[in-house]
Amino acid sequence: MNRVTVLSICVSGAFLLYILEMVRRRKLREEYSILWLFGSAVILILSLKQSWLDRIAHAVGIAYPPSFLFLVGILFILLILIHFSITISKLHRMNKKMAQEIAMMKENSRRKSPGGPPGLA
Repeated sequence: MNRVTVLSICVSGAFLLYILEMVRRRKLREEYSILWLFGSAVILILSLKQSWLDRIAHAVGIAYPPSFLFLVGILFILLILIHFSITISKLHRMNKKMAQEIAMMKENSRRKSPGGPPGLA
C-alpha cells in the first residue's frame, strides 16, 4: 500500500466518523448528512478496493487512479452545493411569502382597530 492510498483511507474514514459524530450531536441534520455520508463511504470503498479503483479509473480514461478519487470527491461536493442551493431557494421563497403574509396581517389589524393613526383609513 502506498502513501496516497493510506492517506485517502485515513482521510475518508476520519471524515465519515466526523459526519456521524456531527449527526449524533445534532449539529448536522440527517437530511443534509446523507450526501456527505454517501460520498465519504464511496471514497473509502474505492480507497480500500484498489482493483475497483483501477478498473473504473481506466474505464473513464484517467491514467493515475488516485486522481479519480479527487474527481469523485469534487462531484459529490457539487451535488451537495446543488442540494444546498435548492434548499436556500426554497427557504428564500418561504421567507418572502411569510413576510408578505405578516405585512398583510398587520395592515388588516391596523385597518380594523378604531384607534389607528389619523388620516390613513
